[in-house]
Amino acid sequence: MKQNEFQTADVFTLSKSIEYSPGAIVSKIVIKKPAGHVTLFAFDAGEELSEHTSPFDALVQVIDGAAEVLLSGKSFTLKAGESIILPENVPHGVKAHERFKMLLTMVK
Repeated sequence: MKQNEFQTADVFTLSKSIEYSPGAIVSKIVIKKPAGHVTLFAFDAGEELSEHTSPFDALVQVIDGAAEVLLSGKSFTLKAGESIILPENVPHGVKAHERFKMLLTMVK
């Protein structure tokens, strides 16, 4: 499956729809609409998204590995199968202490 080639009625496995890349964060848009976005991410170990804010509420779902999510200065460790809600305009960041994949759903 190539970048951004998810189609309506396609059946796919999230964890197999994106690959890790050494020393990088890979992202693939699943759905992009004015009211929100769904994006798949694969983080190599040691990669991170520095603390930032977003005008969207967000749901992070870890689908492989584990990661540290920072929310308003508090640290949460999430592993495959776990999720966390990130409220709009609240500082948050993500650190990959090991390789991990996540699905990020952002809604207005």
